[in-house]
Amino acid sequence: MSLDLVLLAGVYAVCRLDPEAGPPAWAGRGEFVSVTRTLRETSIVCPQERVPGGVVHEGGFRVLRIQGPLDFALTGILDSLLHPLADERIAVFTVSTYDTDYILVREAALGRAVEILMRGGHNIILPE
Repeated sequence: MSLDLVLLAGVYAVCRLDPEAGPPAWAGRGEFVSVTRTLRETSIVCPQERVPGGVVHEGGFRVLRIQGPLDFALTGILDSLLHPLADERIAVFTVSTYDTDYILVREAALGRAVEILMRGGHNIILPE
């Protein structure tokens, strides 16, 4: 299975807020912002430069978006991408939406991740 992945511009952060927290205004809007709330936490993924001081976060992520929309009946999409990365010990953070999936990798590992994915037959579309 060959997939097209779009590398989003910019560096992203994954933030942790209290579970009662709603979507913060500072996360803003843009090409990619994710807000996920559970009983234990509210997680925000947003451009790193938007994260205010004092917010618990991990920064330095680059984002690859699988070109979608993807059919819910498809299987093995993430496996075809994540398994080769795991084999090379590249850690990922994933976010799924109704239309597609997003894979976040540390900026320092991006070059290796892109090389591995391309070697696996996937196409990487760079930001303009």
